[in-house]
Amino acid sequence: MKRYALALDLHNDPSLITAYEDHHKNVWPEIKASIREAGITNMEIYRFGNRLFMIMEVDDNFSFGKKAEMDAANPKVQEWEELMWKYQQALPGAKRGEKWVVMDKIFQL
Repeated sequence: MKRYALALDLHNDPSLITAYEDHHKNVWPEIKASIREAGITNMEIYRFGNRLFMIMEVDDNFSFGKKAEMDAANPKVQEWEELMWKYQQALPGAKRGEKWVVMDKIFQL
């Protein structure tokens, strides 16, 4: 098992943040299925203010490239991503078109 930590910002608007959280209380079954099919065994998202932090635990077959290919070929995932972008904004320093940014681990106990 491998673990990744990722970050992303939401637009700093309380009504948009509430709506984003509401969507995540009832994530579409097709989205959950696509996450699992990509080799992600556990995913958690935390929020502080408008900053999001995601922890992903993945199996040995997971790759970001494979996940991106699967997502691009899945119309329901594309629909979800388009909807989520209404609430999300790239982190300062993110590459053009980059949403969730993989964070570097700097400490482990």
